[in-house]
Amino acid sequence: MQNIKFLKRISDKIGPGIITGVADDDPSGVLTYIQSGLVLGAASFWLALFMFPMMYAVQEISGRLGLKSGKGLMELIKEHYHPVISGGIALISSIVIIINIGADLLAMSIILESMFHVSRFIILPVVAILITSGMIFLSYKRFSEIMKWFALSLVFYIITVFYMHVSWIASLKATVIPSFSLTTGNILLLAAILGTTISPYLFFWQSGEEVEEREEKTEESHRRYFITTRRIRDMREDTFLGMLFSEIGTWFMLVGGAQILRLYHISQISDFNQVALVLKPALGPAAYLIFGLGIIGVSALAIPTMAGSVGYMFSEVFGWKEGINKRFKEASKFYLVIIIAMLAGLGLNVLHLNPVQLLIYTAVLYTIITPPIIYLLLRLARNKKIVGDKITTPVVQTIGIITLVVMTAVAIGYLSTL
Repeated sequence: MQNIKFLKRISDKIGPGIITGVADDDPSGVLTYIQSGLVLGAASFWLALFMFPMMYAVQEISGRLGLKSGKGLMELIKEHYHPVISGGIALISSIVIIINIGADLLAMSIILESMFHVSRFIILPVVAILITSGMIFLSYKRFSEIMKWFALSLVFYIITVFYMHVSWIASLKATVIPSFSLTTGNILLLAAILGTTISPYLFFWQSGEEVEEREEKTEESHRRYFITTRRIRDMREDTFLGMLFSEIGTWFMLVGGAQILRLYHISQISDFNQVALVLKPALGPAAYLIFGLGIIGVSALAIPTMAGSVGYMFSEVFGWKEGINKRFKEASKFYLVIIIAMLAGLGLNVLHLNPVQLLIYTAVLYTIITPPIIYLLLRLARNKKIVGDKITTPVVQTIGIITLVVMTAVAIGYLSTL
């Protein structure tokens, strides 16, 4: 009984911030982190520590805007800027997100195929249908509870690395003492790491989920929802823990990639098939099973996060009713966009296109579009008509500006290497 109460307390503490943080360590992110660890070795470890405050700042601003205004991020952009801006962001972001959905579906199906020896082309549609059905037919409360427990699957990634006999003291030293050389290859890897970590779909998802949490609590209490200092603090704590959890997972993936390089002299992993082929003998059956459970769990969380963010973006651009807390008939266009996004991601695999290669080609789109969105976030966060007296703290604003500068510099460096 005590254990059930303890688990319930944990579940109650998990909110949109933690779900968003874990969704960031999706299979395409894992592929990027392992590849970075393979190429850069210990010189990549400090990046997880470096990215943590930047990731927290932009997600805290996104969450604050949704919580305070009761509106999604795209709706706020549409209200305060030209419609072409919101439409362009929605279109370009959706293209990359759909490719990301395809890549994550592929990763999930490859892991399941290696475990159960059933063709991925049978597994793919089954997984897509199950995830989409869960978003449409489960109540918001039940769906969010399932998402919360999937968030704990990030622990599987961490456990996996303990099978690799890592030199922890040397790894921690490399984390706090940065080393990096500005070669063309390293700049591309840095752009890939930052792009997969500070991704626009996370901004839209978290702001949308904060709005839904607000609506859900209003319906439960039958009272007007007041944004108190405590509610803001809870949102900040949830976001902080979510981003911390995410970057701990990132750090372990970077360390794992470097360890594979040291032990097995493998210099490149280019797709999910190779991940499965390399890690299974490298880790052993037990560790590979644990890693596979991590991929499955995080994919089951990340894919609806991505599809939902596409639904939020287009619904807010066109003024449709939105939200996973609504039934299909109440927000049919929102759910139809989600279905289309899932079908498009599935189609990338059915047509035998390689979503991983497409991710590489479209990474430049994320790299270009992220700095302008961060700029809009910073502007909206200082607008007292939106946030009132709950304006973002100076520390978070400063980190947000630093994030904008870093992302812009990396985008310019990335484009200069093309």
